Amino acid sequence: MKEGAPQVYANRENIQKGRVREQGDVEAGFAQADVIVEAEFRTQVQTHSCLEPHGSVAMWDGDTLILWDSTQAVHGVREGVARYLNIPTSKVRVICEHMGAGFGSKLQAGRYSAIAARLAKQAGAPVKLMLTRKHDFASTGNRPDSKQYLKVGATKKGKLVAFSAVTYGTAGIGGGARVRLPIVYEIPNYRHEHHDVFINAGEARPFRAPGCPQAAFTMEQVMDELAEKLNMDPLEFRLKNDPNPTRQKEWRLGAQRFGWQRRNPKPGSDKGSVKRGFGCAASIWWPGGRGTKAKVTIYPDGLVEVKCGTQDIGTGTRTHVAAVAAEELGIDMKHVRPLIGHSDYPYSGASGGSTTSPSVAPAIKNTTEKAKARLLELAANHFGVPVEQVAWQPGKVVIKGANNKSLNWKELCSLLDTEPLEAHGEWVQGLSSAGVSGCQFVEVTVDTDTGQIHVEKVVAVADCGLILNRLTTESQINGGIIQGISYALFENRIMDPLTGTVLNPNYENYKIAGVMETPEIEIILFDEPERGVVGIGEPPTIPTNAAIANAVYNAIGVRMRQLPMTPDRVLTALESRKFAGKEG
Repeated sequence: MKEGAPQVYANRENIQKGRVREQGDVEAGFAQADVIVEAEFRTQVQTHSCLEPHGSVAMWDGDTLILWDSTQAVHGVREGVARYLNIPTSKVRVICEHMGAGFGSKLQAGRYSAIAARLAKQAGAPVKLMLTRKHDFASTGNRPDSKQYLKVGATKKGKLVAFSAVTYGTAGIGGGARVRLPIVYEIPNYRHEHHDVFINAGEARPFRAPGCPQAAFTMEQVMDELAEKLNMDPLEFRLKNDPNPTRQKEWRLGAQRFGWQRRNPKPGSDKGSVKRGFGCAASIWWPGGRGTKAKVTIYPDGLVEVKCGTQDIGTGTRTHVAAVAAEELGIDMKHVRPLIGHSDYPYSGASGGSTTSPSVAPAIKNTTEKAKARLLELAANHFGVPVEQVAWQPGKVVIKGANNKSLNWKELCSLLDTEPLEAHGEWVQGLSSAGVSGCQFVEVTVDTDTGQIHVEKVVAVADCGLILNRLTTESQINGGIIQGISYALFENRIMDPLTGTVLNPNYENYKIAGVMETPEIEIILFDEPERGVVGIGEPPTIPTNAAIANAVYNAIGVRMRQLPMTPDRVLTALESRKFAGKEG
């Protein structure tokens, strides 16, 4: 963005023309405002930092390519690699049995997969190509940084009336660095102008709630600043401006469990060098999921085999597939063999955007229902009664009005003789939904001598719809919160401004939160089974950094407007306040 900076593309400006979203009359809105906050914020580049780097193992079986790929999209990689190699997709098989995370960076085919395939062809032998951590940092995507200028106004009664923002984001040599402002709150008059900025660096890729953590960092701090100007509790101010009925309940539930009433209303007034602060922030995520297909095979020995071309990226998809099938059939999960992670299985989309469970679970249920109907017909034929007279009970079928006539699961399946039963199904409307809300409350301590911020506790209220598995759900939320803490306090890709070289492409110099930085986390699952299945992977990481920033202000009375909030930045902010006080 600096004047004289090297131009990335000969025929395109580094700062792209702004994209504008607007509603209402912004000037009229600010004319109504009794209080206005204007501020500039900055967020950094965050890399995905998957435990398993990107890579493939390629092997040719005649003219068919078999790829074992670390991917979030086996079908997408199949299509992408086939395009790279100019061969039919029917000649490519992609397998992903297990993988060490993706967070959005593995949603597409990588050139390394095509390179491994070409090398395997030339060598006449399998080839394994895994990127080094250095290459991962440089070329497999990131969360873009941002520079944000916000102006927000509210009435003395605490209603938001106007919002204006100009934002910039650098997605390397690509685009897609949008900041999703104003994110949560209802504002009748708003204008958001966003500019992508090209730099000589690896392009961005989707990263757990793209554009949302950056937006939360700014918007949630401005909400607190407006509340302070209005002499209003930050939570009360949010309740006045949050139209989401689910989150209204979540705010109150979380505040009660967290003990929000203990918050010191006077920022920075704690005695001593270690000061305590409370903060809160909200999240929202939109996508649902659709398009998945499945196949269920029931064998005469009682084994149920479920095939679906989705993949388990560490979120427990196998468990969900088995659980849905087992529950629908009324049998134990030990009888179900979930087979996923193979492009030869029925089509399923990529595992990203919190779409996996909402797309996969309805497809498994629909397919299992079809298999179940066929089994009921089989039992009816066996007993010589109409199918309407056969009732399904856990682990068995019974004849209505003749409880002595029944078949347990094994007996029922044995009627298949030697011919397995097969059923095909797909995603259907009404079993899942889109739109997930949540909020988090954070307690921190800040050592004003060292600048060290320590997150003491997080209470997270998460909108979960129909919960498929509580353990995997809580694991997702825990991981998202820890990732949010890491983004807030530690992670920062550093580049040489002259050469464009990444200076910290390793975990010695690229800092990530570990077990010592992980606080007490209390999760409140706000389940609404009537909503059906929803995805919860994205939302937990959105509000954490903002809640921490608000808690830090409550502790020390100084705003942190740049991420990460490192000790040196805390000390600099404290010194600036002292200097400003002396000047005054």
